[in-house]
Amino acid sequence: MAGIAAMLLAGILGTAMGLNNTATYLASGVAFVAVSLWVDSRISRHRDAVRRAAPDTGPEAGAGLSLDTDSPKREG
Repeated sequence: MAGIAAMLLAGILGTAMGLNNTATYLASGVAFVAVSLWVDSRISRHRDAVRRAAPDTGPEAGAGLSLDTDSPKREG
């Protein structure tokens, strides 16, 4: 979502600055990729911090927990 917003903002600014359509399109694509990679790195850092902060008491510590978004929330 943030990447799309950055793309729209870059498109509006590019048009306002008088860039031609090709330059505006390329600037919008670069903004989308840059913001998307930045957000992805922030999410990864947050997940790593949560993983490090979780107490590890042995092999059975995380048996019921999963970071997979497709896993079911409960059994049954």
